[in-house]
Amino acid sequence: MRNLKVISGICLFFIFFAGAQAQRTSFLRINEVLVINQDNYVDDYGKKHPWIEIYNSSPATVDIGACFLTNDLRNPKKYMVPKGDVLTKISPRQHVLFWADNNPTYGTFHLNFTLDQDSTKTNFIALFDSDGRTLIDSVTIPAGQKADISYGLVEDGWTQQKLEETLRLNSLYKKGDKLWVYYEKVTPSANNVILDSNEKIENFKLNDADGLGMTLTAMSVVFVALILLYLIFKYIGKVAMDLSRKRVMKVSGVTKEQASELASESGALYAAIAMAIYETTEAHDAENMVLTIKNVARNYSPWSSKIYSLRTLPKKN
Repeated sequence: MRNLKVISGICLFFIFFAGAQAQRTSFLRINEVLVINQDNYVDDYGKKHPWIEIYNSSPATVDIGACFLTNDLRNPKKYMVPKGDVLTKISPRQHVLFWADNNPTYGTFHLNFTLDQDSTKTNFIALFDSDGRTLIDSVTIPAGQKADISYGLVEDGWTQQKLEETLRLNSLYKKGDKLWVYYEKVTPSANNVILDSNEKIENFKLNDADGLGMTLTAMSVVFVALILLYLIFKYIGKVAMDLSRKRVMKVSGVTKEQASELASESGALYAAIAMAIYETTEAHDAENMVLTIKNVARNYSPWSSKIYSLRTLPKKN
């Protein structure tokens, strides 16, 4: 009974592991394809061949090793991506490039088939999981391909469902309603759309070429900020004074009405009170406002008197 539980646990573990592996590879997408490579990207041997770009849309690293690439649906295991190559581990949101040059001896990323460059024929490409039966992704490149113009997804790793959702949320999606589009500026091993300009700057140049709107906006922001700071400090000071006044009244035992009466007294009264306090507390050795001069006797030794100091040289007799 115990052995049966152990065997069942091991089986469940492998089933779970296989399911997790399949789930990870399911994030792989055929992202961009160039059929006719006349004056474009070259491989590590300096040769120009058709290439296929695979994109990892997962937030985790996915190993494409042991998966299969084919151009024939009847032969899904046509090319198995070798296992054990560290370069087959595709980082999140990154790409890997395969050369369809029919030279698998050149390395891991050189396929054992090529693409038909006849402009009247279509090309089919499929990516299968390591079991050779589970289709991960596929695409049919239409006939009429032109040299050095690639055929790729409108956005990296997108599916038809993602495109439809985007169009539902934004009916004016500027890239259109097609999942696969042509790229005159091909981007092997890079994002399908590479921004070589700043859209905000372009809009700024178009709508405010002289910078007048930006100047007025900046000045308005500064003045509004200064006004807000003035109001904030003004009312903070008022609140602080009110709180301080309330604390003094509480300590002194003065009511609000009494404080109001005190505040209504004239300034002359307070001046007289202050003068009286000054006269009472200030001590003098003589009458105030009278200048008193007293002689001070200083006793000193004649030996320290200046009249006995040697100011001139002694005379010689």
